[in-house]
Amino acid sequence: MKIVVCIKHVPDTEAKIKIGPDGKSPDLAGVKMIISPYDEYALEEALLIKDKDPATEIVVATAGDDGASASLRQALAMGADRAIRVDVPGSGGDALSRARVLAEALRAEAPDLVFTGKTGVGDDEGQVGPMLGELLDRPHVGAAFALAVEGGRFVAQRGIEGAVEVVEGDLPAVIAWDKGDHPPRYASLKGIMAAKKKPLDVRAAGGSAAATVVRESLELPPPRAAGRILKGDAAETAHELARLLREEAKVI
Repeated sequence: MKIVVCIKHVPDTEAKIKIGPDGKSPDLAGVKMIISPYDEYALEEALLIKDKDPATEIVVATAGDDGASASLRQALAMGADRAIRVDVPGSGGDALSRARVLAEALRAEAPDLVFTGKTGVGDDEGQVGPMLGELLDRPHVGAAFALAVEGGRFVAQRGIEGAVEVVEGDLPAVIAWDKGDHPPRYASLKGIMAAKKKPLDVRAAGGSAAATVVRESLELPPPRAAGRILKGDAAETAHELARLLREEAKVI
């Protein structure tokens, strides 16, 4: 079996992001970059399949510039066999342009399964997984937290409000992962050393990398208003709190 895990090179979720001088993009100078956390869960699920069946090949793929190679090397250190980077500026453009260049690379690989995270932190579009399913004409399951594969078919579980939805289908398929029961593993020293020798294939994007969305401006959210402390007896405080929640917060 071959599994391709699509990952995204994103700012650390604890990093403080600033707007760049152009007013259209974030200023990532000096910002620590990581594998998008949901993509790490996807990679862990692929590695667990490989743990049970060592013949499974795990390929990690991303669309981005040379900086994204660091995340690919991290994935290789965690246990992936080889890596593909489709060379495009920055983090790969908008969701559709990323999906197109990744789909082109995936067609050449012809994997049994394609894994992604349910969303890439940063832009938080949550669109690349479904778009890959459509572009590759494969069954797609979003926000899955469990998967069983047997006899050329899959059974995936995904959380919905108040219940669990079970989705079945034929391979090949695209699965976008939510957080499951298996936290991503840490790269071992042996894995880090081995990653330096594993192949990292850099490919040209071609015409499919053309952006379909143009960002005109980017703004940080307004500062959060200071908290308020209500004083008085219990009845007055409760009445005022209810009024504020209804008239100002508009949550009741």
